[in-house]
Amino acid sequence: MLTLHRGTLLVRDPAAPSIADGAVLVDGDRIAALGPYPELARAAGGARVREWPGLIAPGLANPAGARLLETLYHPDPREELGTGPLAVAVPEAQLGGSARRGLQRMLGFGTTAVAGPFTLPAVRTAVSRSGLAVLPGVGSGPVAGADGGAGAEGGLDPLAGRRLAEAVHRVLVPGGPADLAVFAAGSVEELEAAGAGCCVATVLGGRLVFRRR
Repeated sequence: MLTLHRGTLLVRDPAAPSIADGAVLVDGDRIAALGPYPELARAAGGARVREWPGLIAPGLANPAGARLLETLYHPDPREELGTGPLAVAVPEAQLGGSARRGLQRMLGFGTTAVAGPFTLPAVRTAVSRSGLAVLPGVGSGPVAGADGGAGAEGGLDPLAGRRLAEAVHRVLVPGGPADLAVFAAGSVEELEAAGAGCCVATVLGGRLVFRRR
């Protein structure tokens, strides 16, 4: 089924001009077309339309994936310990659940790729099942604190201390994977100032895997 994602601004590549009232036409797990919404709407009249209140951009890559998922604990909401990763020892029996929650929270920051390598079997399985792309490790650095890492290097927010061009996993192109994110921002500059915590929705392999309520 064809899905047409419409945003107030389409940033298909941070190095290329943005498209006002832009859209991404998705066919299965691939991008069928990119461009101004009116043009794509005429060409794909039967597509389901999702209208988003914000900027559509490529999905982001989190360079701290291995550290976030293998050395920090992502609490269950029922534990009333907050939603950010905690620097506490994680029992082996809880590694899988912690990693799954961490991955879900990463999706809430527009993340579609994480840096490995992942050496713990439970974490490796969780990452594999999530559908996120795994990238080579990028070295060490500060880890996120109990605040979830928003605004802190090495945290859940891939845009913390980085420009969009540095955080993008791969640009959006026809025929490429339908991995994209929507942010409540009116420009790239506004997005970089706000951080990826303003993510509205994340699409991974053509599937809507996160939507802020």
